[in-house]
Amino acid sequence: MQTVLITGSAGFIGYHLSKLLLAHGYRVVGLDALTDYYDVSLKDARHAMLAAAPGGENFTPVTGKVEEPGLVMELFEAHRFDYVVHLAAQAGVRYSIENPRSYLESNLVGSFEVLEAARAYPPKHMLLASTSSAYGANTRMPYREDQRADHQMSFYAATKKATENMAHSYAHLFDLPVTMFRFFTVYGPWGRPDMALFKFTKAILEGKPIDVYNHGDMKRDFTYVADLVEAIRLLLDAVPERPADGQVPEGDSLSPVAPHRVVNIGNSDSVQLTDFIAAIEKATGLPAVRNMMPMQAGDVPATWADASLLKSLTGYAPKTDVETGVAAFVDWYRDYYRPNEAARGAN
Repeated sequence: MQTVLITGSAGFIGYHLSKLLLAHGYRVVGLDALTDYYDVSLKDARHAMLAAAPGGENFTPVTGKVEEPGLVMELFEAHRFDYVVHLAAQAGVRYSIENPRSYLESNLVGSFEVLEAARAYPPKHMLLASTSSAYGANTRMPYREDQRADHQMSFYAATKKATENMAHSYAHLFDLPVTMFRFFTVYGPWGRPDMALFKFTKAILEGKPIDVYNHGDMKRDFTYVADLVEAIRLLLDAVPERPADGQVPEGDSLSPVAPHRVVNIGNSDSVQLTDFIAAIEKATGLPAVRNMMPMQAGDVPATWADASLLKSLTGYAPKTDVETGVAAFVDWYRDYYRPNEAARGAN
């Protein structure tokens, strides 16, 4: 049985990935700080669900901050991980404007702790989460991994791009195989309360207005969480190798000097925000009251992934359409929160 460290295991993506890997026969050690950035009870519920899931007897939860000196090193020494999936991070573009220090500590110092532990106890493969926000001010779409990504628009994106660079240096210096995956607007059941789908669904069910930024003139490559974690599972075995001659195949983002690769995980489609809202209206059976707003600082008007590298490496391509994915989220939300829709408009 192979052992995987998943940092951020009580998070939205970490929960789904842990559940998938347990079902596939992996032993999972899940590290999570259970911070109060959003409702801790939701994080506690995710960990409880993992313990009760198929393979849950092979789940070991650990509570602690990834940036805590020595903690990750102790876990690496004790478990000698076969694989590491580093998801723990302070998330959110907008919150990085209000509290940038939390991003510095969690995203940069935390990633450093993971890299140092891997240097001491090398796994077969390390996979670290990045973001489509790393493409920043790029306007040529769809985004390809071989495009330059030098102009991040938020401190959150800057910390993620810095993590990519830090990981590359460790891959080069210590021959650590590293895959960085760039996520594209992940959504689905058990999603975070600060994400648009959660906020929109909650407001619509309560009869409250939703804030629609840039007056709805925004596009996103919405990626359903089950598709995302299946792609990560398949990437575990797509271990990058340092090219002996420094030559990189056409279409690959492999470094010429390190076993380091960047991979987009997206739906290869760019959906208008207004169409996404329409899917929520259809799933809830209720109209949205739109509060049109200007573009928020740090945001970009559009994202769109070229996921052909993912397909060439794994044979897999995310495929869930927005209507199906949104309906699954709304079903989960209604089941989990049991909103009193009869009280709509009472306020």
